[in-house]
Amino acid sequence: MKIDLYARCWNEGDMLPFFFLHYDHLVQRYVIYDDGSTDNSQQLLSLNPKVELRPMPRYSDPESRIASAVALQDNCWKESRGIADWVIITDIDEHLYHPNIHGYLEQCREQGVTIIPALGYQMLSEQFPEHKNPLCRSVTMGACFAICSKLNIFSPEIDAVNYGPGRHRAAPAGRIVLPVRDELQLLHYHYLGFDRVRKRHMQFLTKQRKRDFEMGWGQPYSWSEEQFREYWNLIASQLIDVSRPDLRPWETHEGSRWWEHYHRATPHSRDRGRILNLLARTRSSWPDQFKAERSCSISNAITCYTNIINNLAEAS
Repeated sequence: MKIDLYARCWNEGDMLPFFFLHYDHLVQRYVIYDDGSTDNSQQLLSLNPKVELRPMPRYSDPESRIASAVALQDNCWKESRGIADWVIITDIDEHLYHPNIHGYLEQCREQGVTIIPALGYQMLSEQFPEHKNPLCRSVTMGACFAICSKLNIFSPEIDAVNYGPGRHRAAPAGRIVLPVRDELQLLHYHYLGFDRVRKRHMQFLTKQRKRDFEMGWGQPYSWSEEQFREYWNLIASQLIDVSRPDLRPWETHEGSRWWEHYHRATPHSRDRGRILNLLARTRSSWPDQFKAERSCSISNAITCYTNIINNLAEAS
């Protein structure tokens, strides 16, 4: 199973060691767009042999850092089509978590799942941790946070992801199939050390452009210390231990989820999923009778192939 990861980076030197501790066992290739870091980020990135370090492209919207980021994230992953089984689009402080992540992703792939929205948790620690262990082991207290429930991992065989600002919502298009239930967690490790985060927000504020301010994107960056402390304490009052073995994440997030209207896989869809994945990867070599039909879809093809398999089984 091959996974490509795409992320932007700007002065993330303190978070990159945690980022690699978390993802190195899962990801085969990183594509990191550096937005002119002035700390040791570029040095750390260049030391990881899996990293392709690229400069951040010129902003597609000169008036908005946020809109330009979305435009990049909507398209950068398409180079992984036909190469990777999954692509991850993430920020450096967003860690996807499942107690058996390899097994879970393999199961999803076999069931024909194409998008895996993750349930968001706002992780919090008064002190910035040492670079010894993955954060999912050392900082395990977080608050259920619906706005952080994002589509960070999906099959590159879908047609489009269509992110909203900050990737807080998406409108994926193509063959879209959800997991049987929402098990994947997105642990957002932004709130690590109150004073550190305050300084980080002031740095981000200098990167905002005219349209970002007009749209209210990144509004917390301009909060006073008192406003931020009030928000910090609110999160602290809602913390749970996300590492609890009895935690059922699909039950912890109340209210609607933006992806609920999409079709879900079933526990018995493994064989169908295998055929779907095969067909998606080999469309160019479909039989001539399929190619002749301009409107032929993967769904039509799988029906034809299923009938052929069933007939062969009966004949034997």
